Amino acid sequence: MFGATQKAALGPRHQRVAHGNRRYRARVVVVGNEKGGAGKSTLAALIAVSMLYRGQRVSVIDLDLRQQSLSRLLANRRRWLPAAGLEAPSPLEYKLVENPAAIADDQPTALRLFEEAMTMALGDSDLVIVDTPGGDTAVSRAAHLQADLIVTPMNDSFVDFDVIGNVDPVTLRLIRPSHYAETILNARAVRAQHNRRLDWVVLRNRLAGGDTNNRERVGQALAALAQDVGFRIGPSLRERVAYREMFPFGLTLADISAGLRPDSVASPKLAARQEVNALLEALGLIVLTPSVEPSARPEAEAEAEAAMAGGL
Repeated sequence: MFGATQKAALGPRHQRVAHGNRRYRARVVVVGNEKGGAGKSTLAALIAVSMLYRGQRVSVIDLDLRQQSLSRLLANRRRWLPAAGLEAPSPLEYKLVENPAAIADDQPTALRLFEEAMTMALGDSDLVIVDTPGGDTAVSRAAHLQADLIVTPMNDSFVDFDVIGNVDPVTLRLIRPSHYAETILNARAVRAQHNRRLDWVVLRNRLAGGDTNNRERVGQALAALAQDVGFRIGPSLRERVAYREMFPFGLTLADISAGLRPDSVASPKLAARQEVNALLEALGLIVLTPSVEPSARPEAEAEAEAAMAGGL
């Protein structure tokens, strides 16, 4: 469907010429977590659209073959923008088949089609974003093997710790890595044999206000787990009404920041925009330059505190 199937263990090393004679390979970002409901699709869309506004050529592949949340968000985007008489950049989407649910239980076919889709995406893009299912599948493992960067959102709860590792209930120290962590560590080892790095960033998603004690305990335990398992901790994303409101329109916070906003969606606060920028910088996708004057910082901090109480 997408061209010749690639059989190499790590997939094709596509290169393109840009900026004179400099040659580079598109960067692959996999948003992964074997536990559902962590906000993977929302995060994948946010990263993809944010980088489009920064001039990157972005492709996306939705490997959650049953739910297809990212694919549905992009379909909403393609319908709503022209209906509203508006224009905004959209990523290239590589669907494995027209009805992905039909091949969800046929992993050999899904693997073959994923390899073909990845081949084309790497050739067409500066950045490839792959959204993965909330479970262990062969095609998800293949995507993690392709990743230069894995981003794992987790809810701010000890329940989600099992996604990364089994911890001692008394000391909160690691007993053993989880199956998902083993998948990433194995992919990192295979890539190292080919002199290719794999960065792993875990971030707390949907951070709510109120229970500061739980937030501190989770933060401390996550920091200890990061050393034991081998990941970086990214900046937290707060629970914001805007994320839920924008799905029917196929929009992200990056769109709203650019001035594209349905009447029913409130304008995001400064703290929300700073949060997205901090995330992209922590992932190594952008480099921020200081632009906030010292006198303006207290206002931004006040907005951040208000956001903790349930604002945008």
